[in-house]
Amino acid sequence: MNEYVISREELRKWCSVPVDELGTHPDRKMELMMGEDKAALLEEIGNMITDEVIAKNAAGKNTVWILPGGIGKVYDVFIRRVNEERISLKNLYVFHVDQWLDWEYRLFPTTNLRFSMKGKMLQSFYAKIDPELNVPEDQRYFPDPADPDLIDNKIEELGGVDTILGGVGCKGLIGWNERPISNVHHITLEQYANSKTRAIHMTDETIIAYAEREFGGCYEALPPNGITIGMKSMLTAKRAIFIVMTGSWKETVVRVAMFSEPTVEYPVTLFPKYVPQCIMCCDRKTADHVISREYQDAPILR
Repeated sequence: MNEYVISREELRKWCSVPVDELGTHPDRKMELMMGEDKAALLEEIGNMITDEVIAKNAAGKNTVWILPGGIGKVYDVFIRRVNEERISLKNLYVFHVDQWLDWEYRLFPTTNLRFSMKGKMLQSFYAKIDPELNVPEDQRYFPDPADPDLIDNKIEELGGVDTILGGVGCKGLIGWNERPISNVHHITLEQYANSKTRAIHMTDETIIAYAEREFGGCYEALPPNGITIGMKSMLTAKRAIFIVMTGSWKETVVRVAMFSEPTVEYPVTLFPKYVPQCIMCCDRKTADHVISREYQDAPILR
């Protein structure tokens, strides 16, 4: 069976949708949460996840999350409310989406706060929560190449994930679930949807994106490898909240995520097929594609 491939005509159509029509477009596959004020959007997400814990606690149920590391302002809202409102996190299970690995596929020490997700989250997240309320240590999970099945098995035992939060790469990566690139191997859509927690070698485009954004274009400053929760566990989620607020770099992936059929070319496109509620959260600048404003009558993608 031939798998879906995004056409140039589709890209032109999606990128041409005026920004004010995105949220109500009849072909959209995700909800759109858009605003001018990034800080207000991040605060709203922080309140959404806090309210979820409160509701689950009231129902006597566990809360199960997959979380990224780079959304400090969301976590600030969550931590403040937990401490001020005395919200117990004793029934919260947190699965951290990925970690960097060195060239030998080893984890970095937790003292390396830039390249150890565990070290970063212990200091910037867990250490700020009142110990009486905090997530039990045995309910905090970080991907580890020494035991790659641990997370998937635990998520299955818990009955799946409630909410996954995450950024989206310019080619649709979630965690380190990048598009497969190989001249000799083909990964089908079904295989990719069932991918487990695994070590990966970074694509050049991911290294370039991080280097340009954080290291002045010094590609060698980035580790070459990582370990990520796979799509199999992610796609058990009841809700996915994607946070995309980096401007022109992400204008196209917002449109692809909103409109495309599932394709391994953009892994984020798998979510609407499996996850009941998908929310694209972005500022207006990132949602407002340049092609929709300046190239409607130009021979772009024709």
